[in-house]
Amino acid sequence: MALRESPFANGFIAGLHSLSWWLIFPCFWFMDRMIAVCLPTTLEKKQQHEEACYLGPLRVFFGFLVFLALFVLTAPVALIGFLMWVPLQLARRPFIYFQRTTTNPEEGAVKNLAEAKESFSFVTANLCLLPDSLARFNNLGHSQARSKQIGQTIIQSVNRPRIKSCVVSPSSDTMSHCSRDNLLPPSPYYGSIDSQLPSRPCLEFDSSLPLEEVVCESGGGEGGSSTNVADIIGGTKQNAGKPDVSPDAAEVMNGTNFNQNSNRCKDGWKSHKDIPWEISPLFPANTDFVCLQEVFDKRAAQKLKDILSPIFSHMLYDVGIYAFHGCCSSFKFFNSGLFFASRYPVLDASFHCYPNGRGEDALAAKGLLCVKVQVGRNPQKNIVGYFNCTHLHAPEADAEIRCAQLTLVSQWISDFQALTKKDDEIVVFDTLCGDFNFDNCSPDDSQEQKHKIFDDYRDPCRVGPGQDKPWVTGTLLEQPTMYDEEVLTSESLQRSLSNEAVRRRFIAPPVGLDNCSCDYQEPGAPWAGRRIDYMLYRESTLSQNCKTVSHLPYMLYRESTLSQNCKTVSHLPYVLYRESTLSQNCKTVSHLPYMLYRESTLSQNCKTEIEEFTFITQLAGLTDHIPVGMRLCVSVNTEDL
Repeated sequence: MALRESPFANGFIAGLHSLSWWLIFPCFWFMDRMIAVCLPTTLEKKQQHEEACYLGPLRVFFGFLVFLALFVLTAPVALIGFLMWVPLQLARRPFIYFQRTTTNPEEGAVKNLAEAKESFSFVTANLCLLPDSLARFNNLGHSQARSKQIGQTIIQSVNRPRIKSCVVSPSSDTMSHCSRDNLLPPSPYYGSIDSQLPSRPCLEFDSSLPLEEVVCESGGGEGGSSTNVADIIGGTKQNAGKPDVSPDAAEVMNGTNFNQNSNRCKDGWKSHKDIPWEISPLFPANTDFVCLQEVFDKRAAQKLKDILSPIFSHMLYDVGIYAFHGCCSSFKFFNSGLFFASRYPVLDASFHCYPNGRGEDALAAKGLLCVKVQVGRNPQKNIVGYFNCTHLHAPEADAEIRCAQLTLVSQWISDFQALTKKDDEIVVFDTLCGDFNFDNCSPDDSQEQKHKIFDDYRDPCRVGPGQDKPWVTGTLLEQPTMYDEEVLTSESLQRSLSNEAVRRRFIAPPVGLDNCSCDYQEPGAPWAGRRIDYMLYRESTLSQNCKTVSHLPYMLYRESTLSQNCKTVSHLPYVLYRESTLSQNCKTVSHLPYMLYRESTLSQNCKTEIEEFTFITQLAGLTDHIPVGMRLCVSVNTEDL
């Protein structure tokens, strides 16, 4: 099913919507600036110390008066626009779809996926791109400048080449580094359904490879690029929009810097049992899918779309509903903040808004975005994947709300996949990511840690409820210290996260039962901090033994039909029943049995394995979260198709 790009059914309604927004925007902008001028960030306070002591208060005083006067002048016009804008939201689809068109027929096209393996890379990040005045409550300002720099940072990093790199310790049977990379960068343009999809086979690690032939990954360690946040905000960052190749990559491709990179690999990539992991100063090379949260500002979302479009040819942005809707009781001033970018064509998409928001969270249309993408095809079937992203309720004390939202997430994903799954398709991955607003180490989050969704999806960082793996680091930065020198650049943040003693100063601590900070209960356990940004995936073992027995996706089956003299027996799997509690005179009114089952998500001939997991520090100073990345390697058995 082809997605319509415009969120409105016709141009007339879209034109009215644009007119109403431009009537609102001047008043909205003046109000935003009026508040923002009174809320300096800690970085701006440091810069003000270098100025004359009277300049700061004068700037605040006169700035507030000027913007207040302009706000009052434009308020009547904004009111007219608001009265037009509200009813138009009922006719709006809850996202805008962007698809970059190309006239080049050779821009990659649909690849015949007959190979046994393929890898896909995913990234999730919370950017806090709110209107500038609201972002400053999180010690972040200049949302427009940050969105531009974030987009340029992502596009430069994900478009660099991946290089095969393996380092093996002769005294250990564990692999200290294995990154399956190609020497030459693929074409960044993947086109649409009728264009060929990229081929990046997942290479097996060869333990017989001599150590002298090992090549390490580009763009890491001391050779990676750094970001000066003060320069970004001041607009003095040079060559920010030009794509480049990192010094490490250039030296490796020229055959130099071999020993230096080998040493860096030993300190960079590590392997803990089954998962290679890294704290990286760069976004993963050749990332296929990017999910962003808190992109609430429309202009920031537009900037991100424009900057990312040369690489990610399919995007969903301005996701969410506005004003009043039947599923939500409160008025929605902001969308969901979700932003999805993909190199691959989007086949179907659906958004659901959480109906149980409370407090300030109820002002935004937080919810779940479900996306179905086509990643290839073979002579028999199409190759597809499911990508789900969400942002859960924020206040720490509302665990019940988050648990209810996780239950809705599981239900909505099942509904979407049952509706869109076709017989001529092979599902090779099913992922769930986003800002969950709870961690796996805080006693106050114990209720969410035990939710059944972790039975459906695997968390690579998790051992079990309340226990993460030893190599995991927190992803929520302490806002007052986020501009300190130790965490201001990607390299310094990487070093700080690698040191447990330093990490304690800059990562938010676990939350106790009384909403106070606490330490780990287990003595000797490594201190990680709050990891609230998740990247989950569904393993094939969950569905290899499942078989779909009906085209009706959700049926209920009641055993004994609530009558003592009648009994219904079903040989269908996954039966839910309740014993007779109603009258003895109850009679069966339908011969159709009712059964509840969940259709297998991943195909029986597909196996999904995690190839690497990454904590990314490249957005240091630009957001208060640590982005995370994951690369999955999927195996498709084409013999049984």
